[in-house]
Amino acid sequence: MKLIAVNGSPRKNWNTAQLLEKVVEGAKSAGMDAKLVHIYDLNFKGCISCFSCKLRGGNGLGMCGFKDGLTPLLEEIRDTDALVLGSPIYFMAETGELRSFMERATFPYISYVDFSKSLFPKPIKTALVYTLNMPEANAGQAGAANNMNCSKFFMEMAFGSCEIHTSYDTVQFSDYQKYDVAVFDGEAKKKRHDEVFPKELEKCFELGKRMAIP
Repeated sequence: MKLIAVNGSPRKNWNTAQLLEKVVEGAKSAGMDAKLVHIYDLNFKGCISCFSCKLRGGNGLGMCGFKDGLTPLLEEIRDTDALVLGSPIYFMAETGELRSFMERATFPYISYVDFSKSLFPKPIKTALVYTLNMPEANAGQAGAANNMNCSKFFMEMAFGSCEIHTSYDTVQFSDYQKYDVAVFDGEAKKKRHDEVFPKELEKCFELGKRMAIP
């Protein structure tokens, strides 16, 4: 069995990446072949609305027909058993790069003949891992929770199942004194990070293990 985790953050060693690394570790501990991909390393565009994935009688039905730096990953995902996407929340949604990836990775499999049937080769387990620089209550009020649930809906349409893991009120800087960010209490942020984030890492390790359960 194989798992692919996709880091939608521009940072390769910060909150989102650390959580995804734990997902990969958990999957490997359960016997899965697992790897982490940094989406910012790839040169690609979002969906160009060519609709080759919906072309009747074409060889590419259910497959993204636009070829660029994302194509090898999309082809690899077709053979995977679990897919985990991670992103910090920017302006109440995923990063632009991860949104572009999600367009290319999910839309081809959504059938315009029957929304209840996916064109993906088989049902697989998926998950969305989010980090937010805000408390959970604020995420609901600002609309981030609705956007995360919307992404979950489309992941389920394309792949069959999806769960969400959220890490709230994360730190953005190693030293808040260096930045003009007076609305945040840097010491309180760091204290919460030291106490809570290790528990979030453990949850993601367990998430990776769950991905390996048939």
